[in-house]
Amino acid sequence: MPCYRIAPGAIVISVRLTPRADRDAIDGVGALSDGREVARARVRAVAEGGAANAALTSLLAKTFGRPKSSVAVVAGATQRLKQVRIEGDPDKLGEIVAAWPQV
Repeated sequence: MPCYRIAPGAIVISVRLTPRADRDAIDGVGALSDGREVARARVRAVAEGGAANAALTSLLAKTFGRPKSSVAVVAGATQRLKQVRIEGDPDKLGEIVAAWPQV
């Protein structure tokens, strides 16, 4: 099961976020203990006041070549596991995710 699903005019990607990391990066796609796939991301920002979510949306916007306004956390804003909606051509966005390494 891929770490994203296609929505009208967008994809919704499952992300496991690690705040307070040494750098901002997408590490690849990994599996949770229950077998679900998630994109593994890390940001330098702390998980206070929405700073980590803002850093995540900026990182994903840059990674996908989309404006920041087209990326939004739609579920899990206060948790490590998040659902992030990225607006754009779902096929092109899916190709970017498919190119990420399995970790």
